[in-house]
Amino acid sequence: MARKFFVGGNFKMNGTISSIKEIVDNLNKAQLDPNVETVIAPPALYLLLVREHAKKEIGVAAQNVFDKPNGAFTGEISVHQLKDSGIDWVILGHSERRTNLAESDEVVASKTKYATENGLNVIWCCGESLEQREAGKTLEVIAAQLAALKSQISDWSRIVIAYEPIWAIGTGKVATTEQAQEVHASIRAWLAKEVSQKVADETRILYGGSVSEKNCKDLSKEKDIDGFLVGGASLKPAFVDIINSKV
Repeated sequence: MARKFFVGGNFKMNGTISSIKEIVDNLNKAQLDPNVETVIAPPALYLLLVREHAKKEIGVAAQNVFDKPNGAFTGEISVHQLKDSGIDWVILGHSERRTNLAESDEVVASKTKYATENGLNVIWCCGESLEQREAGKTLEVIAAQLAALKSQISDWSRIVIAYEPIWAIGTGKVATTEQAQEVHASIRAWLAKEVSQKVADETRILYGGSVSEKNCKDLSKEKDIDGFLVGGASLKPAFVDIINSKV
């Protein structure tokens, strides 16, 4: 079975009521490729606004979720609260949270376990720093991140993997198509060896790292790149071109 192309838009800590409504209205009016699964992730404050205004074909993701059902966890959002609000996706393990908020591989894996076991779909992020890439440790770093995930989960069907080289996020630098494909292929090979061939064949692996309307078509042609997790470009009208990159 062919893997359905997937494009996620991570708004990060950007937007206002008016600007996010404008983004959603633009997506609602656009002719989006029906063969692409599109999911957008606004800041938590605007999740309900986006879910209310976006057409049902567009998925909505939170940018974080906690790994406890409820309780005295100030500032956190629960899986139940997201599902209660019609939110079916969450981004976990993004390098900004791993780096800025010191979320370890184990914390990310625990959140992913709790989210998937309780009905959320997860865009699970991995990637290496510039220093790690220059030291030739890219695959080693990603394998360690994957191993931490594997140790906590058994059902991979709710997980989409996003490979995001940290050195290419928001920098304008982009991994070459060959560099991206090499890492995507290695992730798929790891899944085949460490999990199962079925999981390797079915899991979608996205590329994230300064994806734009200029480079998306070439990247989308690589056999192990199943879509994109887009940052800054998801705030612009050109996001539609990225969603339609396979057309």
